[in-house]
Amino acid sequence: MRKAAFAYLRVSGKGQVKGDGFPRQLKSIREYAKGQDIRIVKIYREEGVSGSMDLENRPALLEMMHALHANGVKLILNEKLDRLARDLMIQETIIGDLRKDGFELVSVTEPDLCQDDPTRKLMRQIFGAIAEYEKTMIVIKLRGARQRKKARTGRCEGRKPYTDTTPARSAS
Repeated sequence: MRKAAFAYLRVSGKGQVKGDGFPRQLKSIREYAKGQDIRIVKIYREEGVSGSMDLENRPALLEMMHALHANGVKLILNEKLDRLARDLMIQETIIGDLRKDGFELVSVTEPDLCQDDPTRKLMRQIFGAIAEYEKTMIVIKLRGARQRKKARTGRCEGRKPYTDTTPARSAS
């Protein structure tokens, strides 16, 4: 009998919801599942939620956790651990909670990092720390870009102001 699994996908920005993130993640997960003879029974999508948010602020992850306890599925597939969390402490807390309840997480691009031997745990935590660092650097770069744009144009975010940009016609 094929093993059943949930797929968990996440993009952090609202602008990414219609982008390539979800199709890319799902493609990787489906390819892995096919190769391992795993049947994906439900896909959970976290839309526009930061990976540094805890469980209470991640509705799709919370819904998936409730479903895990209710229906007998014991396996979660996600594309990469940074799709689960971009904060090392949150990553390790989620993984610990899953293990404590007898659930298995497989990051399909890093399939053996969630095993519990000391070397894999070290590597998983190093990658988690790098993911947290990358997120912080992206936030800093974007903040700087917004500040530079605001200094240059007077504004950066929110609705675009309505202005009449049609050129004035000369009376001939």
